[in-house]
Amino acid sequence: MARRTKDDADATRNSLLDAAEQVFHDKGVVRASLNEIAQVAGTTRGAIYWHFKDKVDLFNAMMDRVTLPLEEAHNLREQELQEAPLVRLRNLVPRLLGVMVRDAHTRRVFEIAMYRVEYVNELSGVRERHQAALQRFHGRLAGDVTLAAQQAGLALPMTAEEVALGLQALFDGLLQTWILGGAPFDLERVGTGAVDAYLRGLGFS
Repeated sequence: MARRTKDDADATRNSLLDAAEQVFHDKGVVRASLNEIAQVAGTTRGAIYWHFKDKVDLFNAMMDRVTLPLEEAHNLREQELQEAPLVRLRNLVPRLLGVMVRDAHTRRVFEIAMYRVEYVNELSGVRERHQAALQRFHGRLAGDVTLAAQQAGLALPMTAEEVALGLQALFDGLLQTWILGGAPFDLERVGTGAVDAYLRGLGFS
């Protein structure tokens, strides 16, 4: 009986997180109410307070269920650790874009975090989380740019930090255009081509 009760509690919690994801995406975080979330989940407002302190706690739990693209960039797989830095550079942006294409949960949560929340008061932590992930992403790119240039004996026309900023801009621009435009193009294919063209322009073969 205890296991069934725990399983039921876990199921209720997950249904609340699913409902929050839907309501936050449809209405925005500020305008969404706990009553609406409970209704979509088929439960009560009291059930929300059983599992979460408030709407901010519910929002943070929803965020924690997925690994957003910039955070995923920091999670190197064993195979990637063995790759040449230039190969990692060529593969990273398309790989992260592919996560958005194939994982609907991640895509919705990313949209909520980027376009449907105001980074003020209790939700300012979302901005800080995004900024921290962005800094790690930049550091990862700049490090691989430096190593790739050293291995190729290439004198870059700009600093590694500036090259990394350009790659970040490619990632952000492609992803925002794809999301806001309703996925009007093949994100992975275009992303791969854009990164290759950018790196060739810097002198990488």
